[in-house]
Formats: sequence, structure tokens, C-alpha cells
Amino acid sequence: MFDHVTIRVTDREASEAFYDTVLAPLGIVRTYRTEQFSEWQDFLLTGANEANPVTRRLHVAFVAPSREQVDEFWQAGTAAGYTDDGPPGPRPQYRSDYYGAFLLDPDGNSAEAVHHRDLRRGGLVAHLWIRVADLGAAKRFYETIAPHAGLRLSAETPDRVRFAGTSGSFTVVQGTPTENLHM
Repeated sequence: MFDHVTIRVTDREASEAFYDTVLAPLGIVRTYRTEQFSEWQDFLLTGANEANPVTRRLHVAFVAPSREQVDEFWQAGTAAGYTDDGPPGPRPQYRSDYYGAFLLDPDGNSAEAVHHRDLRRGGLVAHLWIRVADLGAAKRFYETIAPHAGLRLSAETPDRVRFAGTSGSFTVVQGTPTENLHM
């Protein structure tokens, strides 16, 4: 589903330390680093600047091969002093076998480790939640491009719409918009 997801960060070293710390228990190591980018497979970060401001109000979920690794993701992050955004546990509101844990990265974006039986293979970004000011307009836009991008509308509630491909999903959520995300 995702070729890559790129966020822009205020402090690259602090963000690299966060993602190195929390992704290691999932078996994910940084795969590439240049002067401009740091990469963990299909997830990248780069420093923000005046022309390309910091990413805000994003939720990104990473594939966890087991529930134990979800626990370890959260334990590693909280032990390192990162902000808890939801402890490990079942989340049946999403699906019966959903198990996740949530932390905030240094810029306040939500990072999650998630495990369930239908997780994607061959990448680490499981899903994104992107906040939008006009849910109806966002739904119409993504419905228009979905067939051309290998996506389908897979779920809808009054405050969110989910689009899925063969290996991941993203949900658009009514709210203060996510800013400066590249996907």
C-alpha cells in the first residue's frame, strides 16, 4: 500500500533516537541514513525547514509480529521517557483481535505498534490516520482516485472513512488537519 511515508521533524537526532528505540523491539532497524533522510524500510523522516514545516497530528501504526513485541515497543518507549499515548492492550473497537500500544514522538505525533491476524507483509507501516477539516470532501477525493491507486473504501463511520489496499490502510478522520505529511 505504502511505497513510503515521510514525516518532517523539528529535531532530527531526537526523532531518530525515538524511532530507533521503539522500533527495535519490533525487529525494525534503520536501513538508510544520508544528510537529508533517515529510513526504516518504508518509513522516513527528515528535518523540517521554512519551506517544509514539521509534520503535525499524524497517527502512524507499525506492524508488530506479536503481542509481546507490542508490549516491548511500549515498554522501551516509556522506559526511555517518551510520552504514553495508550498502554498495550486489546482494542476491540477496531477489530476483535486488535492489540496495540501508543506513544507520542518528540513532535507529538502518535506512533503505534499493532498486532492482528491480517497485518501486511513486506513493509512496516500498517496504517495511518490523517485528520481532515472536511471529511466529505476528503472522502470524495479518495473515492475518485481509489480505483487508480489500488484502493477501496473499506469502512465508514460518521467521523472517519477508511481506505484499504492489499497491504495496509489509511483512515481520514474529521478534526484539526494533519499537516505536512508525505505519503
